[in-house]
Amino acid sequence: MNEELSTDYAIKLDIFEGPLDLLLYLIKKNEIDIYNIPIALITQQYLDYIHMIKSLNLDLAGEYLVMASTLIHIKSRMLLPIPEDPSEEDLEEDPRSELVRQLIEYQAFKEAAEKLAKRPLLERDVFVRSAALPEDMIRSRPEDDELIEASIFELIEAFHNIVARLDNKELLEIDLEKLSLTDIINDVMDRLTRERNLTFEELLGERKDRRRIVYTFLALLELIKLKMVKAYQTAAFGVIRIFPAVES
Repeated sequence: MNEELSTDYAIKLDIFEGPLDLLLYLIKKNEIDIYNIPIALITQQYLDYIHMIKSLNLDLAGEYLVMASTLIHIKSRMLLPIPEDPSEEDLEEDPRSELVRQLIEYQAFKEAAEKLAKRPLLERDVFVRSAALPEDMIRSRPEDDELIEASIFELIEAFHNIVARLDNKELLEIDLEKLSLTDIINDVMDRLTRERNLTFEELLGERKDRRRIVYTFLALLELIKLKMVKAYQTAAFGVIRIFPAVES
């Protein structure tokens, strides 16, 4: 998607993870050794994600841009020629070492937080009855595999792939008088109530109007923020399925 949404219309969401989450996602997606990051590849993919997020006019924290500058700086340092016979005093630390340290430390805290979050807490969600996961989703996963909640980055990438397949390459223009985000949110919830669950492709891919696809995706993000729907996968980077968070 080459054009950004109208600057008069912006969605501010609280569900974004930080730049370190994006880097960890890219490292896992590319099956990269965290101690030997191909900085040119990761920098380019990181910048691509920044562009995708900005093209949706979503609220982008300043930390993302700081990390982009850091990656570009590391990349430039690694492009410097290595002396043929460097003396000990000329030897420098790997430019990636500080970033690797931050990633490993952050990953450890994140994994600890996820384990704590899975523990039952007194009076948490007392009045909410969670919706049952789709039977076909449960049956299709290997016994040892755990259902994975899709990250914001996976949703954005899946959205981008759908838009990229569209034959119609017209400029993206949002007509606020004709499209209402509230109406699209209601439409998404009505569909999920009827169908019980939908794949990401079914939810967005049936739309032929580029503007409606964008609004449907924004509606989905808003519903996830409101904890009204959940997005799960049966495996990392697998098919994303959307279902109501609470039984009707």
